[in-house]
Amino acid sequence: MLFSSALIGLREGLEAALVVSILIAFLVKSDQRSALKWVWAGVGIALLVCVLIGTVVAYTIGELPFEQQEIVGGSLSIMAVGFVTWMIFWMRSTARTIAAELRGKLSDALAIGPVAVAVMACLAVGREGLETMAFFYANVRTAEAGTHQPLIGFIIGIAVAVVLGWLIYRGAIRFDLGKFFTYTGVLLVFVAAGILGYGLHDLQEARVLPGLSTLAFDLSGPMPEDSWYGALLKGLLNYSAQTTVLQAVVWVLYVTVVLTIFVWPRKQTPAAATPTPVAAKEQS
Repeated sequence: MLFSSALIGLREGLEAALVVSILIAFLVKSDQRSALKWVWAGVGIALLVCVLIGTVVAYTIGELPFEQQEIVGGSLSIMAVGFVTWMIFWMRSTARTIAAELRGKLSDALAIGPVAVAVMACLAVGREGLETMAFFYANVRTAEAGTHQPLIGFIIGIAVAVVLGWLIYRGAIRFDLGKFFTYTGVLLVFVAAGILGYGLHDLQEARVLPGLSTLAFDLSGPMPEDSWYGALLKGLLNYSAQTTVLQAVVWVLYVTVVLTIFVWPRKQTPAAATPTPVAAKEQS
């Protein structure tokens, strides 16, 4: 769980950090520093809303009967997989143009007024925050009870993302964002597949879906989840020693279809055919 949670925190955190750095750099370069406080106000509101929603969801689900907990938890896991699937494809297609799009939207917001700037920043960061909350919560549910690995991994990922975002903004590092989001996208496909499997298992336990006792395999003996290698696979791929036929079939279908589409070569326009490393100052 440590690795997958750190990957979630890094990926989503870097997206949010890039958004904030692009907005700040645009205001600084255009000599409109007075609007910075509205950007930070929007960011703060977005983070507060995400924390409040996460807290309400966590405490509300904890008070529900077992079957209802499984229904809500399984549904949130499937929803989180939908979020991350959309996110990896969206980021792959917009990694090179996100700066221009954000600058255009911020220019429009500045023309309207300071409240529009705050709303624009809030929506831009809030989307990443809600995606992170849903995916992180789903990852926590797949972990063993009492472990703090998901939280630790998440904090590590977010911390690294913040540092990278600051370094990119300062121009201290340069790297190809397109490749970064492609590589992390491939890893997230496998993480999402595991969470999808756990979500389906929750719905099977709630008797919403059939097949709870129909196992595709049971590796509890040769590869238990509490062994070091079982724990490693669980942390990397959300491995489950006892996997139902439904979980196995859906896992294979999801990975096969989504990964094939994701890595399939795209038609590129002449301008996009030659990738250029992203420099913080240039993109921002």
